[in-house]
Amino acid sequence: MASIKESIEILSKEKGIDPRIVLDAVKDAMLVAARKQFKGGEELAADLDERTGNIVLYALKTVVESVSNPALEIGLAEAKKLDPEAAVGAQVRVPKPTEALGRISAQTAKQVILQKVREAERDNICAEFTDRVGELVNCTVKRMEGPDLVVEIGKAEARLPKKEQSRLESFSVGERIRCVIKSVEKTGKNAGVIVSRAAPELVMRLFEQEVPEIYDGTVVIRACAREAGERTKIAVLSHDRDVDCVGACVGMKGMRVQSIIRELRGEKIDIIEYSDDPVQFATHALSPARISRVSVLDSNEKYMEVIVDDTQLSLAIGKKGQNVRLAAKLLGWRIDIKTEEEKRREVEAGMAAMAIGTPLSVLLDYGLQDQVIGKLLAGGVGSVEKLGSMTPEELLEIDGITEEFIQEIGNSVNAYYQHLEAAQTPAAPAPEPQAAQAQDLPSGGRAPDSSAAGAQPAESAGQDAAAEEIPAGESDTIKSTGLAEEEPAGQ
Repeated sequence: MASIKESIEILSKEKGIDPRIVLDAVKDAMLVAARKQFKGGEELAADLDERTGNIVLYALKTVVESVSNPALEIGLAEAKKLDPEAAVGAQVRVPKPTEALGRISAQTAKQVILQKVREAERDNICAEFTDRVGELVNCTVKRMEGPDLVVEIGKAEARLPKKEQSRLESFSVGERIRCVIKSVEKTGKNAGVIVSRAAPELVMRLFEQEVPEIYDGTVVIRACAREAGERTKIAVLSHDRDVDCVGACVGMKGMRVQSIIRELRGEKIDIIEYSDDPVQFATHALSPARISRVSVLDSNEKYMEVIVDDTQLSLAIGKKGQNVRLAAKLLGWRIDIKTEEEKRREVEAGMAAMAIGTPLSVLLDYGLQDQVIGKLLAGGVGSVEKLGSMTPEELLEIDGITEEFIQEIGNSVNAYYQHLEAAQTPAAPAPEPQAAQAQDLPSGGRAPDSSAAGAQPAESAGQDAAAEEIPAGESDTIKSTGLAEEEPAGQ
């Protein structure tokens, strides 16, 4: 039968941990079991007997002249039997029989050892894989735990959760797969290494393996957005003007990208040329749709508007919005897609809104309360002109408008229009000066007296005008009334 020391060495090699850690775990387990078995309140210690290779239990006691506490003290005569060099005040070890430990104590020791070994193993795994996050690794499916898979990475185990699996894939025990290390968790139920088949890093690592230009740095991957099992968009950039970045990733007859698609079980991959200009990058990212134009609405908030033809809208948006969603992830911008017709209607609506006229806020100066304006705006009334064209019945249909408010609205609107009319009425013209009248005199004529200067021309003008408007056959009537011109003397 192998000694405890030999068993510790075998276990440490199997688990890949330090034998000293396993030895300390065994010592702690023996002490826990001994305290449950020997309930005398003694101070216990455990140590490895190098001669036999087994763990030995001791009770630590202080040498005294007169023993008052047998659990912690021992007489000098008895101490010299254990250690001839013992003296008062020294500490001696009193052997305790390990055979006295029962089955329950042994089971307790076993649990403590397993727990300590698992903790040491977890610490080793965390130290090994923390710096390898994002690395592509080859795994073997070891077992299934519900929807999750437990895979082997060398001597360590890792977990492949359901959310990190592609919907197109299913695996069986013993199958070899390639995953990317997603994270290393030190605590929690699923503590350990978490691997993924759904992370964008998996596609990036696969391209690095398949495309030599990416491996040597001629072509770099600038961004990647992925919906596992559906579609991936990857943006690449070439540092060599003679190297086509997209063509290098596709390969001759598509051989390079097809091998990656086979690894991902048929997932679609869009390879896009990266650009520092967000407008040009957005045009590439929304492929295969053809983009009419791109407008940056807010560069600080990273918000842009994309206009496409009516025939390209469904292609730009994609199935369930997938294309535009991946493009937005790739750019890191919010994207609003509209057709030419929608943009035209929006512009027309904006122009119409501008032409609607005066905002309701001007009525605050004419006695209308702010709360009434708020209720009108909520009811869809946005201008004074629209408000003035509404009937009291229509106003009463607006939520919150009462008869008292209608009276107040009428007074405010009337006051506004009266003020507007007064502002638009032109002032009466000033009378023309005397010199202006003299300009109408015949050339070389003499100005008449002031009493008759304007009378005769006015009278003649009035009579001529009256004569022109007289219908035929009414001249006798006019003569009788004296409106006709008097005949000159001598005729």
